[in-house]
Amino acid sequence: MTLKKALNRILYYCTIIIYVMTIVYPIFLMTVTSLKPTREIFKNPFGFPKGIYLDNYIHLIVKANFDVYFLNSILIVLISLLFIVMVSAPASFVFARYSSRWNTFFYIYFLAGLVIPIRLGTISLLKMFVGMGLNDNIVSLIIINIAVGIPLGVFILTDFIKMIPKDLFDAARLDGCSEPSVFMRVVLPLLMPAISALAIVIFIPIWNDFWFPLILIKSDSMKTIPLATALLFGQYRTNFGLVFAALSMASLPIVAFYLVFSKFFVKGLLHGAIKG
Repeated sequence: MTLKKALNRILYYCTIIIYVMTIVYPIFLMTVTSLKPTREIFKNPFGFPKGIYLDNYIHLIVKANFDVYFLNSILIVLISLLFIVMVSAPASFVFARYSSRWNTFFYIYFLAGLVIPIRLGTISLLKMFVGMGLNDNIVSLIIINIAVGIPLGVFILTDFIKMIPKDLFDAARLDGCSEPSVFMRVVLPLLMPAISALAIVIFIPIWNDFWFPLILIKSDSMKTIPLATALLFGQYRTNFGLVFAALSMASLPIVAFYLVFSKFFVKGLLHGAIKG
């Protein structure tokens, strides 16, 4: 083995070790800690639990209503993603394939949403939702997420559609396809990799959003996972077993969502053009 190969192998294993220490080990420690009672956490914080202690999860679901908070977060994410894709995909098709000054104006208008921080309008949004009777309702959170996600969706999908060869559109029109048919039969199958990437990028900030639920949600039945998890920290005492169990439950959908859509993203890259 040459010196260069040996150095490359050492660098490779060092990178793997650093990755495991910074990414995998904290997740492992969080999961293991959630299976311990609080007393054992302080006695043996980094070791394996003496037994599988599921009382933390049972308490969260049965007594702390975390099943309700979990369902609220799932509904917010899924409905928000659905509307973001339904609006941004057709809008991106129009922006990418039709040239006019109004298209340019509206495209810049959409992109302005990426520049202006939504939190600057917190007071105005609160007043608006109070006036509409939507405060203390997950509908207000869904509306905010859609408004924030559409500009990013338009930005990502428009650039992706511009990369699609124009000959595909011309061939579809020669076959008698109308513009909606061109979008549904040609563009949409090719957009699946980009939509998957968009879903991965948008899912995490929507799921982890703490600011707007804190401002807009007051009733217990409307709380989300991040807000409910933050309330587990007491001023003088904290049950860390419950906290780590809540964090484990909160991280599970993120990992599952990423694994599902990352596989679909790779398959779309390989087969998207063939399907189109």
